[in-house]
Amino acid sequence: MEIPQSAALPALNLKTVELKAFLPAQDYALSQAFYQDLGFTMAWDGGDLAYFHHENVSFLLQNFYVKEFAENLMMHLLVEDVDAWWSTLQASGLIDKYAVRTVPPQDQPWGMRDFVIIDPSGVLWRIAQNTD
Repeated sequence: MEIPQSAALPALNLKTVELKAFLPAQDYALSQAFYQDLGFTMAWDGGDLAYFHHENVSFLLQNFYVKEFAENLMMHLLVEDVDAWWSTLQASGLIDKYAVRTVPPQDQPWGMRDFVIIDPSGVLWRIAQNTD
């Protein structure tokens, strides 16, 4: 459905710039360290909210936790080389250091290869690359 523009109104700029999710942290300091060890840069920390980015993707980590929310939240990170990310993750010792659960890379029927990592608060990440 197209919304008609009135002849009296100027064209509106509806371009988007960025979309960021707010991720919960059961242990805020532990989650900050986890994401930095995973390869994200903490660009800003306001005490109860921190801004993380890696190249052109970002999210906000909040010092807020509801178990049911955290364990039902899923993030999807699209990368160029998922096997390089997996190898780096394996070599880093991060899995043992934070006692996080993972599922090794697999080819998926939806045209992606991905692996799963669940952060210390229970947020599930699918790190993937397109295979088509």
